[in-house]
Amino acid sequence: MSYEMIAILMFSGMMLMLLTGQRVFGAIGFVGAAAGMLLWGTGGVDVPFSAAMKLMKWYPLLTLPMFIFMGYVLSESKIADDLYKMFHVWMGPVRGGLAIGTIGLMVLVSAMNGLSVAGMAIGATIALPELLKRGYNKIMVTGVIQAGSSLGILVPPSVVLVLYAMIARQPVGQLWLAGAVPGLMMAAMFIIYIYVRCRMNPELGPPLPEADRDVTRAEKLRLLRAGLLPLGIFFVMMFPFVKGWTSLVESSAIGAMAAFVAAIVKGRMTREVFENSVRNTLAISCMFMWIILAALGFGAIFDGLGAVRAIESLFTEQLGLSPWMILILMQLSFLIMGTFLDDTAMLVIVAPLYVPLVGALGFDLIWYGVLYTITTQIAYMTPPFGYNLFLMRAMAPPEIGLMDIYRSIIPFALVMVLALALVMIFPQIALWLPQQVYGQ
Repeated sequence: MSYEMIAILMFSGMMLMLLTGQRVFGAIGFVGAAAGMLLWGTGGVDVPFSAAMKLMKWYPLLTLPMFIFMGYVLSESKIADDLYKMFHVWMGPVRGGLAIGTIGLMVLVSAMNGLSVAGMAIGATIALPELLKRGYNKIMVTGVIQAGSSLGILVPPSVVLVLYAMIARQPVGQLWLAGAVPGLMMAAMFIIYIYVRCRMNPELGPPLPEADRDVTRAEKLRLLRAGLLPLGIFFVMMFPFVKGWTSLVESSAIGAMAAFVAAIVKGRMTREVFENSVRNTLAISCMFMWIILAALGFGAIFDGLGAVRAIESLFTEQLGLSPWMILILMQLSFLIMGTFLDDTAMLVIVAPLYVPLVGALGFDLIWYGVLYTITTQIAYMTPPFGYNLFLMRAMAPPEIGLMDIYRSIIPFALVMVLALALVMIFPQIALWLPQQVYGQ
């Protein structure tokens, strides 16, 4: 049997396993281990063993539990609630101001947690009831929360980019810096869209009533200080790293400790908060480690077959496709897969094929990591089976139906497609900041 046919069987076998409802790491790891045993006999067990050792020796992986713990401490201790109160008071008088403030909330929550699910939970439980109570259009605000929560996997410290860094063997710090400018650009595009829509149609996002605006300057300043605390924690964590004073792992430890101390100082670090934060951190960290382990084992065997070189030859020599056409086809495949898979599953399924192929075609892997992340953000919200759509349906009040959720996301998805096109056409949007910090 040719190596190309073995690679096709491995890939199709993995997809079949996933369709049976098996866990992602179990399906990928089993196919990789079974293929190794069939190809090389008992010596095939060295491949997953080697992957496990590589995982355990990867020092930057320590950032994963640190950042997840930081996010859960800030979320569970309700420090994130102060952010929304700040935006509520400061942005309320503007048409669509609370929706704009919600995008700001999502950006800061993303900087605290790095997971889109956390942003969705905070937005749906804190922001959505307030927006509906203030007379905001339910379709628009549903889209605002879904779009804003998607920023969690792009704005640093993104947990998804840590996973991409491990699989693509790229520096985490450079990937985070590469995601910062596109993430803020996308947030600015959301804000511009909301402001323009609400100026054209004030009924979509009315300003706060006069009675609700009657807040003293002292109270406004108090809320501003409370709301900027999470931003201060992020600054304390990232500034020494960007300046080169600390390593990535040391900065993640500073962030986790700063969040923990802030919760204690504010009197919100109860036993329940601490226990929930630790339990959730352990669960998510272990999930990611199993997925990385499975992906490394599968990728080593898949790449060892020479499958990547064969597929590159198929696209460029036999089909005559240009590198840019191949790249666009890859992004379209992510959009299709995103209708039934989450970002982690998409990455570990196609990373053994896509990442080496992107490098062979001459593209920058740091830049491609940002493209992948933006594309999965769009895929998360693409009907009929986008991951975020069903999260929103589970958390939304009864008056918001599934069709409302589908309709709400269309304009925001188009804004994200525009952002993706801009990053593809102008790679320096993603690459400028890491080049400034790390040099050419």
